[in-house]
Amino acid sequence: MNTQRDGARPGTPESDGRRERGISVYAEILNVPEPDVLAAFSARVGLPFAEEQLQAAGGAAWAHPALTGRDRDIAVITALTAQGVSGDRLATHLRQARQHGLGEDALTALMTLLAGYLGYPRASLAMEAVHDLFDTDPPDATAHPPPPAPPTPNQ
Repeated sequence: MNTQRDGARPGTPESDGRRERGISVYAEILNVPEPDVLAAFSARVGLPFAEEQLQAAGGAAWAHPALTGRDRDIAVITALTAQGVSGDRLATHLRQARQHGLGEDALTALMTLLAGYLGYPRASLAMEAVHDLFDTDPPDATAHPPPPAPPTPNQ
């Protein structure tokens, strides 16, 4: 049988790096080190589902250069909002969007826009999650340092 050094058969999903790319994606989404991704993800959804999702996340949808991380965040948050998903699932993606530069104003504008297309009940549920994120999780001062204070008249 023809195998590679890692034991995977050439041309199989295991041999093309897709799983490893999926682990990298979920390390960022779940905010855990790559070696801990499988255990963290499996604890949430079970091993078979986690393995399937690692393969999916390692594919073109999460890696295509035409979309930025910010673009993907907006798309995923919109999809979750449309389906009425809230709680940790939505909060995880909102935190990731924040890391990609979407601040409270941008996420509020997104929810306001979505309210007209998806309806107020779902958009307001997501808006509560945005509000909670910025109320309970203050911005990291090192991520976006505030501008320097203007000089006082005595300086």
